[in-house]
Amino acid sequence: MTIIKSLTIAAVLSLFAASAFAYDANWKRGRIYYRSVCTSCHVAQPVGSINPNARTVAEWTAYLAADKHAKGKESVKQYVSKAYRASIKASNKAAEKFADVPDEELAADIKAFLIKGAKDGDSPASCS
Repeated sequence: MTIIKSLTIAAVLSLFAASAFAYDANWKRGRIYYRSVCTSCHVAQPVGSINPNARTVAEWTAYLAADKHAKGKESVKQYVSKAYRASIKASNKAAEKFADVPDEELAADIKAFLIKGAKDGDSPASCS
């Protein structure tokens, strides 16, 4: 009986610890990065800018989960990586500003912005 109690307490504590360290995405930081890095690159390419309100929440979620960029030729994560940010920081202030942000956090921030600004999101947004 004490083994079961000990295991139960350990399980509850580990769940509490995991939730205490969970990252709460910052959509505002995601907006800055998306508008400064993603949009600036897309505007320079033939595809043009991609506004968050161009897709629904489900479409953005599926796109990010698939991790396919440029019609599947590249990874979305590549453009959020510290290595990518380091490669463009001389010409992009947002990349320089967020140079030390962990990749997972910045990806979560961008996702939060895209979900919030999606066509059916809380606050549909354009990147004008």
